[in-house]
Amino acid sequence: MEIRIEHLLDGAKKSEGLVVIIDVFRAFSVECYGYDRGAKEIIPVKEVEEAFNYKKLNPSVILAGERNGIKVEGFDFSNSPSELLNIDLNNKTIIHTTSSGVQGISNAIHAEEIITGSLVNAKAIARYIKERKPKIVSLVAMGWCGDTITEEDEICAKYIKSLLEDNEIDISKDIEALKKSDGARFFNEDTQHIFPKDDFYLCTKLNIFDFIIKVIKKDNKYRTERIYI
Repeated sequence: MEIRIEHLLDGAKKSEGLVVIIDVFRAFSVECYGYDRGAKEIIPVKEVEEAFNYKKLNPSVILAGERNGIKVEGFDFSNSPSELLNIDLNNKTIIHTTSSGVQGISNAIHAEEIITGSLVNAKAIARYIKERKPKIVSLVAMGWCGDTITEEDEICAKYIKSLLEDNEIDISKDIEALKKSDGARFFNEDTQHIFPKDDFYLCTKLNIFDFIIKVIKKDNKYRTERIYI
């Protein structure tokens, strides 16, 4: 198995094989919590307008997402796991758009298979990949808006790689250090309304979910499904 670590939108575009699109803060942590809260399906969409079109066709769907971290006007929720914790999502469909992770999905044009990546289900991701036994694994750290490298996504990529190599690394100190680097926005009082402190802790809980999120493409549209592993 050849394991590659790619970066940002350019990395998504050139990724091959089984592709893991990683977005720790916060897209694919949010999707894990959404499924855990009972969501029937989460549909990633590239454009805001596409999300609103889903709502027109089916007013019962839930719109969640952001641009530059800020909740899209007219959406039900931002891209925040803490917003979902007290919401009954049982049998609901979530339409999800973000500035980074979801964009990575739509740009992974050479992928044979796409799954999402986060710290909260990293070991499940590694188990799934080992079962699939692909020739190439591309771990794509999406960063901020797909154009700036961020430490949390790089840490996640390196951690999953270590699991695939049966040489698990200890990332506890790296996670703690995020509070003063790329995670500092979650502790800034001026940005708490956009980046709640609870989101940091929810996104950095290691291996609390035993499922992966697989991306399915049909008729040029994407949807996801939860697979326990």
